[in-house]
Amino acid sequence: MLKKVLIANRGEIAVRVMRTCREMGIATVAVYSELDRNALHVRLADEAYALGGQSAAESYLNTDAILDVIHRSGADGVHPGYGFFSENTDFARAVTSRGVTFIGPPPEAIEVMGDKISSRLAAEKAGVEGVPGRNETLSDAAQVVAFGHEFGWPVAIKAAFGGGGRGMKVVQGPDNASEALESAMREALSYFGRSECYVERYLTWPRHIEMQILADGHGNTLWLGERDCSAQRRHQKLIEESPAPNFPDDVRQAMGAAAVKVSRACGYVNAGTVEFLYQGGAFFFLEMNTRLQVEHPVTEMVTGLDLVEWQLRIAAGEALDFTQDEIRRTGHSIEVRINAEDPSGGRFTPTPGTLARFDQPSGPGVRLDAGYQAGDTVSQYYDNLIGKLIVWGSDREKARRRMLRAIEETRIEGVATTLPADVVILSDEEFVNGTHSTKWVETNLDFDDLPMAETAAVSVGDGSYRKDVTAEVNGRRVTVALWMSDTGDDGLPRAHSTAAKPRRQHHAGVVGSGSGSVTVPMQGTVVKVNVEVGQEVEAGETVLILEAMKMENSVNAEKAGVVKSINVAAGDSVSAGDVVVVVE
Repeated sequence: MLKKVLIANRGEIAVRVMRTCREMGIATVAVYSELDRNALHVRLADEAYALGGQSAAESYLNTDAILDVIHRSGADGVHPGYGFFSENTDFARAVTSRGVTFIGPPPEAIEVMGDKISSRLAAEKAGVEGVPGRNETLSDAAQVVAFGHEFGWPVAIKAAFGGGGRGMKVVQGPDNASEALESAMREALSYFGRSECYVERYLTWPRHIEMQILADGHGNTLWLGERDCSAQRRHQKLIEESPAPNFPDDVRQAMGAAAVKVSRACGYVNAGTVEFLYQGGAFFFLEMNTRLQVEHPVTEMVTGLDLVEWQLRIAAGEALDFTQDEIRRTGHSIEVRINAEDPSGGRFTPTPGTLARFDQPSGPGVRLDAGYQAGDTVSQYYDNLIGKLIVWGSDREKARRRMLRAIEETRIEGVATTLPADVVILSDEEFVNGTHSTKWVETNLDFDDLPMAETAAVSVGDGSYRKDVTAEVNGRRVTVALWMSDTGDDGLPRAHSTAAKPRRQHHAGVVGSGSGSVTVPMQGTVVKVNVEVGQEVEAGETVLILEAMKMENSVNAEKAGVVKSINVAAGDSVSAGDVVVVVE
């Protein structure tokens, strides 16, 4: 068995892996960027080493820095988590070439399945039909247009070396193909370190069903059960559950068998997930994720298996000690992702910031996998996943009601979260009946009644409001809650962040201030300025693209006019409230 494992990741997945390692008596090594110096995964690790830098490229995607820490720490295993280097063949080979165990599949399997194009070819060879698409990387937008004309619009551009909805853009027609490809490639490069993309048909009303597999080095490959991940926004999952509702058992068995075929076709070893789109009684191979999935806890809850433990045991050379017939799935599990996003108006705007409060739920059948505690900061430079709330119930309805209760107990202040949207989703009749699809959240649900989040101050309704500040008392750093007067020295009402704000409209872009001064509502990095001084713009037109928390956001003008000035350029960092463009 491994003795010391370096977790080449951060946030909740690093914490998740550390906990199983500790239960197994395996020492853990954390790595961290400058911004994560005091992060939860750093505090929980047995050892922690600085990588330097702030952005992912400067830290968690810095191969040389991580390899240096492996050498200095004496780690004999590396767990990549998900994202970052988890599906990077070069990194896996760099680790194994040093005689260190990579806790994941062989590099050759990542090479086949981590590349979504070669994975499609492997699935076809194994006799598993995929979503119609081009099995080649895109070099220009003309290829997207040609594919759309042949197979019909819309089409999907997807990152060839990633997953989780990052680097995926839906193209409605030929006019926006070029812009969509450019954006997809930027996101893919930022999140996965590779910019290659491909194109495939975009199904009209599918469900996203994925199959968890485990494979050891002794020829045993098993499917553990499916997860329904159809509740999505921006092609990224919000809620996952197992088993899938309204899912015929004969289809389940066929999908499980197909997942095993795909896994064996690439010589897969360790934990992995084969993803499918399910529509009209038929399923199509989508991709294989050669890593642990974010939503793996729902499978753990219904099977009683610790998937991280089995990752470690398989990596150490152990064989699975159970057969396909011995796998038992009991009850129903639901997971909601807690992301730092403001879902009001259905816009899901990233909201980096410091968690002033984090009251965590408890009780029967409730589990919380979080990467943050109260006082920790969710940075604009990384993924915005704060944690995952998972529940188990003896049936789906009991699990659904338990989740609503657990969400009600969860209190987060300082940043907005997706929890209010999760309540809307869980309470909707189509979700209750299990008739929703991957497009349903964005096309059928109404989030207009969700209030805009109040993140900077907490009103108590008695003429004062709370503001959390950091102070030093006798040399000790502490957080102090100050109760501030609601009136100024002149006796007039004091303006603060909890004042009533107009509700946003339900659209995808990030809007400006409503005047000629276009401001940004969050910290981020400008990746592209779309306008020039003297150019005429319409209300709602995108003036620049802002990257925050690994997502690209359109910043739009709310007033028609002529661009008078541009205050930023690509690569500039901006803060919430900064005026970036002035329109007259």
